[in-house]
Amino acid sequence: MLPIININPQKIGVKTYYYASFPFNRNLYALFSSLNNCTWDSYEKAWVIDESAFPLENLLAHFKDKAEVILQEKSLESVEYKRSLLRPIHFLEPLDDLKKEAIQTFIRYLNSKRYSSNTIKVYSDSMSTFLRYFSMKDISDISNDDLIDFNNNYILKNNFSSSYQNQVVNAVKLYFSAIQHKKIDVELIHRPRREKVLPNVLSKEEVKAILDAHVNIKHKMMLSLIYSCGLRCGELLALHPVHIDSKRNIIFLKNAKGKKDRIVPLSPLILKMLREYYKIYKPKIYLFEGSILGEPYSEKSLQSVLKQAIKKVGIAKPVTLHWLRHSYATHLLESGTDLRYIQELLGHSSSKTTEIYTHVSTKSIQQIKSPFDDL
Repeated sequence: MLPIININPQKIGVKTYYYASFPFNRNLYALFSSLNNCTWDSYEKAWVIDESAFPLENLLAHFKDKAEVILQEKSLESVEYKRSLLRPIHFLEPLDDLKKEAIQTFIRYLNSKRYSSNTIKVYSDSMSTFLRYFSMKDISDISNDDLIDFNNNYILKNNFSSSYQNQVVNAVKLYFSAIQHKKIDVELIHRPRREKVLPNVLSKEEVKAILDAHVNIKHKMMLSLIYSCGLRCGELLALHPVHIDSKRNIIFLKNAKGKKDRIVPLSPLILKMLREYYKIYKPKIYLFEGSILGEPYSEKSLQSVLKQAIKKVGIAKPVTLHWLRHSYATHLLESGTDLRYIQELLGHSSSKTTEIYTHVSTKSIQQIKSPFDDL
């Protein structure tokens, strides 16, 4: 008795594809593997054959006397409709060689434009996901309608964050304008309203407990420097000993976020700690180096340092390194520092970014008397 192959035609745009499924059979698997323009769709659990490259009559002839082929009536469900179901990223098809090269071309472009390493990673990963979603479509055929489909049936259906949605849209727009020289109208995408998320802030007591948690002076020094100067994680790890100006009591931040240099004041207490740290570790290139001399301390290791400190002091909040920067800005504001100076110290381009700290400062709020007290 011959094995049965069910073939279900599906239309994607103007193209037709045959989705072939059958109970596992080693001989049939080998036959499908040998076909050109035939790929395995792990989401549909079927082999997908391009009708333009392998017409139906050729397909039937290929399996004559080897299997019984049952052709299903054309389904009303399109592949786009099936994608409207939850389709996690691990079900997306891997990139073919042409799309892999497209991503590499995009990365080379971003590098030539001196985008930061984080932006390059975010944009290339976003573009890779987008192209994997359209694994059966040529890049040149992708249009505005496809971006809308991806937005509605992948990002929104999977409940991905609005920030991720904006990242993908920005990456796709840049790729097609810069590499494909083709305009993708992102205005057709219903962008999410910007979330008004307040920064997470620790009390001074909590900050002190975290900074005192480590006995290791290197670990203590890194966390203390982030809080005392309001540094971003990347800014700390990029520091060189020459960036510390002990005579002027400042730290020079070279090429920080947004390709901007800035200076921040250096606390005398921090300077004293730095001198003790330098005597012990004698860093060669970076102020904080990893296990290999001359290589910067890794971001992952620094996050681990913070996690250990949080665990030691028993803080249940999901504290991140950026919380220390937020706490620095808020504590400055509460001590009476002008918002314009805080903007300069944090390296914000817009004062609106800095103004968010006025919403988490408790100095004025705590002076408000509740009407409940007068009942």
